[in-house]
Amino acid sequence: MNKDTEYEKFTQELYQQLVNVQGITIEVLHNVELEGKSGQKHQIDVYWEYEIAGIKHKVAIECKNYNSKVSIGKIRDFFGVLSDLNNVNGIMATKIGYQSGAKQFADHYGINLKELRFPNDKDWKGRIKTIDIAIQMVIPDIKQRIPLFDNDWLKANIALQKKQITYSLTGLTNEMIIYNEKGEKITDFFELDNKVPCLDKIDKKNLEHIFPFENAFFDVTGLGRLKIAGIKYIYDINIITDKLIIDALETTKAILKDAISGEIFFFDNKGKVK
Repeated sequence: MNKDTEYEKFTQELYQQLVNVQGITIEVLHNVELEGKSGQKHQIDVYWEYEIAGIKHKVAIECKNYNSKVSIGKIRDFFGVLSDLNNVNGIMATKIGYQSGAKQFADHYGINLKELRFPNDKDWKGRIKTIDIAIQMVIPDIKQRIPLFDNDWLKANIALQKKQITYSLTGLTNEMIIYNEKGEKITDFFELDNKVPCLDKIDKKNLEHIFPFENAFFDVTGLGRLKIAGIKYIYDINIITDKLIIDALETTKAILKDAISGEIFFFDNKGKVK
């Protein structure tokens, strides 16, 4: 596929995108041959037609993949084709732009002149091109989670030997569950981890915080369900800073600019038109 054909197909793709966004259910075609009133057949780069309220609308696009501005002669040639066709609206698309005489001629005869290309710095005037976002993440580093057992309850309900009892807790944080006296879940370590105070937003070490509980119980391997007065957290606060830059150029596919009015449509890589 040569570069001129690539540009025609690109124009077809973006105009299909544009008519879809505008709610028109038609197929935008490439390389169509139309017969004029003179009997002469004309090759049209991009073409579509649709009917509303019994009235048929036809659009022909002439693509000029030029590296310089389109001259008035090319507009006259296209005007001759349109004049031979039956009620077809004309659009010319190019990358660089149009000479002043070409604009004047096209404006007088109702030919739409478009620049279809990748945007340059001037196209972003009055629009947001780049967004810089400063990100600060406050991340608690949990070092210990210590159940604070209700000693009075333990003495009254558990036959403990005089020697010191050791215990271990194993499992995922969402498996470390705190129950009420009916055996219903109150919370778990995963939920408590997300409630650890981190309000100062500065690096700190060995902070302590206690989540108090009433009529709460915790399962301990070998001892069963024991009453607790709270959970003590020992943790560090780590502050991580980062910067996110959103550049519209990375998501912009092309622009469609009206050479007369200056109106611009931006096409992104996800099929949206703005």
